[in-house]
Amino acid sequence: MHIARIGLSTLVLGALALAPMLVSRVAHADRASHELPPWTDPNDLPLSPSMRSLVTQRAEVPIFSVPGKLDTRRGTMMPNARLPVYGAKRAPNCNARWLLVGPLAWVCADVVDPSPEPAWSIKERGQWASLPGSDGLPFRYYFVGQNGAFGYEEPGQSEEASPAQEYESGFIVAGAEERHVRGERWLRTPRRRWLSLRELAPTSPSSFHGEKIEGEARAMDVAWVVSDNAKVRRGPRSSDAAVGARPRLARVVWKEERAVVGGAMVRISEDGATPEEWMLARDLAHPTVSERPQEVAADERWIDVDLASQTLTAYVGNRPVYTTLVSTGRGTPGSDTATPKGSHRVWVKLATTNMNNLEREDADRRYSIEDVPYVQFFDRGVALHGAFWHKDFGRVHSHGCVNLAPLDAEWFFNWTLPHLPAGWSAVFPTALEPGTLVRVR
Repeated sequence: MHIARIGLSTLVLGALALAPMLVSRVAHADRASHELPPWTDPNDLPLSPSMRSLVTQRAEVPIFSVPGKLDTRRGTMMPNARLPVYGAKRAPNCNARWLLVGPLAWVCADVVDPSPEPAWSIKERGQWASLPGSDGLPFRYYFVGQNGAFGYEEPGQSEEASPAQEYESGFIVAGAEERHVRGERWLRTPRRRWLSLRELAPTSPSSFHGEKIEGEARAMDVAWVVSDNAKVRRGPRSSDAAVGARPRLARVVWKEERAVVGGAMVRISEDGATPEEWMLARDLAHPTVSERPQEVAADERWIDVDLASQTLTAYVGNRPVYTTLVSTGRGTPGSDTATPKGSHRVWVKLATTNMNNLEREDADRRYSIEDVPYVQFFDRGVALHGAFWHKDFGRVHSHGCVNLAPLDAEWFFNWTLPHLPAGWSAVFPTALEPGTLVRVR
């Protein structure tokens, strides 16, 4: 999918050890080396000893890499998140002081409040953390029913208040809270709209996920079935007797490929196994090892997207470490709904964002999906992101983005750079953490 409206998201920087280096200019010159943060400018008032964190109820509070310089956007603070405080400094564009909340991360005190509660840890990212036992998603998601739905500012207002928002049939909303009011169940979205659950139908996300690759692999022997009920045969010819079938998205091993009349066959049985099992190559998606781009360092993480096989592989230098199926753009090359080829670096990561085509008058069909999870934009408005509304992985499907199953999207989001700290809803790369390279071929 292409970007419509960015609602910025979360990061992981817990490098407290870097904080003294980054605030050396704001620490007292004669301060004892053992004294802990927060540090302040010389002759400035110290911060309250009861302040253990910062909190805000505002949406999209910006974080900057340099205090006072508004062109150094670093990320966005999540509403109600509690961020640590390492120091304070006076600088322009803030009536109060700028507060250091992490390496190269400053927030204006005008838009936050002190809190005596401890800052969020990396294990409690708040509402963006995966639900226990879930399929990797930060929320439960729902389709709007065939008659549409209305959103209200409070639950149970359908009889006495006008709706605050209208939702068309087929739109998708996220659920952050449920309440039982006046004999009816209501759902609150992250944007604080209440909808009656009788007007919604739950999505059924895919539980599919890729596979970690161990060792110094120079070839990958994993493959997945991408045809419906693909046949398994006793021999390497399409005329050999069928002995069963494999369902779509089933994992198989890719042991040997043999050219035959009309295509190719793949042996999926282990070496020496009797009887042997073979499948048509066209029924399988098989990732292959690709050469490292020249701009990637020998030990650097990068991502390879193979449009032909509809697979995505994570690498560290020349070594593949994880591979999976994806769904890329279904449009013809060069069109708005095709995934463009080329190498680009992740330029922003968002815990969630809305995606829609409501401003396009030429669209065949209107869509709106709220709070799409684990979004990594790498080529203008083209992103890697989780997709919970379809299970078509291994086939082209998207409006241009690279769709991943939720569990895979979460894994890649946590693996790539820049990391998203607890309490952040969005993060931009820095010199310390440049964006991971994504190559589409």
